[in-house]
Amino acid sequence: MTKGNETKITDELYAYMLAHNPPLDAVQRELVETTYARLPEQAGMQSAEEQAPLLAFLVRLTGARHIVEVGTFTGFSALAMARALPADGRLIACDISEEWTAYGREAWERAGVADRIDLRIAPALDTLRAMPAEPHIDLAYLDADKGNYIAYWEELVPRMRPGGLLVADNVLFHGLVTDPRATGSAAAIQAFNDHVAADPRMDSVMLTVSDGLSLSRRR
Repeated sequence: MTKGNETKITDELYAYMLAHNPPLDAVQRELVETTYARLPEQAGMQSAEEQAPLLAFLVRLTGARHIVEVGTFTGFSALAMARALPADGRLIACDISEEWTAYGREAWERAGVADRIDLRIAPALDTLRAMPAEPHIDLAYLDADKGNYIAYWEELVPRMRPGGLLVADNVLFHGLVTDPRATGSAAAIQAFNDHVAADPRMDSVMLTVSDGLSLSRRR
């Protein structure tokens, strides 16, 4: 049997990968540095550097014009996706923190994409349930509280257009998803991964990018 885990991601190999990806622009780089400087205890919530060019690539690949992000934090991933949107595209960003998203608002303004981002400060389930029920979302990015992942999924999937892409972050949850005694967020992600794999409405694959990503296409 062929194994796919023989290439271990060392620091040198990780740096090599970043060097061969599109680099962060000046606004993105400043936002990353600001997040780590001002919110050092929470900065690990920020999407990994390599996810920015990947998300932008997926926006362009799908031709997305209507994006929904669940969990915005300081706005790094929203910035990456909004940069890739056409001028008439829109991204609805769901979060509950005015403090954290304020950093994103500043960055979006500097990047010239603030008019493409509709930040909604409210519980994300309330925001999602207030959206039109018919399929209309081209791309969704899920990176929020893990205990509600299945609930978010169930609100998003019926609203995804056929061929729409739902990207979920942290699906490996620091490697704890293999622990049969997992509790809390790790157990929630285990349940979410099983839920995704069994959903007949979606075609899904799991990738070992950063802390794990699942890509799910609406049938």
